[in-house]
Amino acid sequence: MLILRYASIGALVAYFSAAGYLYSFQDSFVFKPRGELARPAETGLSGVSAETVAMADGALVTVWTAPPAIPDMPTVLFLHGNLGNISERSTKFAEILASGFGLYAPSHRGFPGSGGTPSEPALIDDALSHFNRLAERNDRIVLYGESLGTGVATAVAGERDALALILEAPFTAAIDIAAAAYPWLPVGLLMRNQFRSRERIGKVKEPLLIVHGALDEIVPVDNGRALFRLANKPKELVIIESAGHGNLWPNGLWARTRPFLDGDLVSSGE
Repeated sequence: MLILRYASIGALVAYFSAAGYLYSFQDSFVFKPRGELARPAETGLSGVSAETVAMADGALVTVWTAPPAIPDMPTVLFLHGNLGNISERSTKFAEILASGFGLYAPSHRGFPGSGGTPSEPALIDDALSHFNRLAERNDRIVLYGESLGTGVATAVAGERDALALILEAPFTAAIDIAAAAYPWLPVGLLMRNQFRSRERIGKVKEPLLIVHGALDEIVPVDNGRALFRLANKPKELVIIESAGHGNLWPNGLWARTRPFLDGDLVSSGE
């Protein structure tokens, strides 16, 4: 009995120690900035400017911008994922620009090139400010969210009128991903940045495109399917069978996106 008691105490200590560690350092699991932000020209992007923009609380963030190469084309407001920095997305930006679209790609606060501390409320508030700022230049805006950025883009689309919303490998909620990874923890009570897109997607009225990889092991494809079922029409779902989480673009994401953006519903701005 004494051995059993000590074993139970040890298990409880281990449980609460692990829970305390994950609670204290949870932001490092959600936000993973890395590297140094290159200049656009260093990544091979010509005609792209790096601007410094002040957010409402004074935090200074970097934004890569370029006007549409083709008159009257929309600008893509690109909200990146939780890993790395925006210069690592230069090949994506190159495809967007080569198609004649404009680009507005902010570096999230706390990521290379930007000050401040990232959090769900701060990233959403920042993105709303970016939308407003971009709308002064070009009110034909395509909202694009990548991974973690899908949670931000979905929230913005519910509050602003964009031409379209594109979600790359979206989750139903960040808390759902955490709950699957740590089923032994009460993540609903512990997690600060929950990004509940499943509760926000109903406010989105813009044409919606969800693109997900069938082999995605980070955000399983069932998340994309579930979010699609919850969304309003008009909507499209593209599953790329050969792709995982981080290789959707090399497996033809942009080529699959162009017919959606070139369609009458989006291009007419209805």
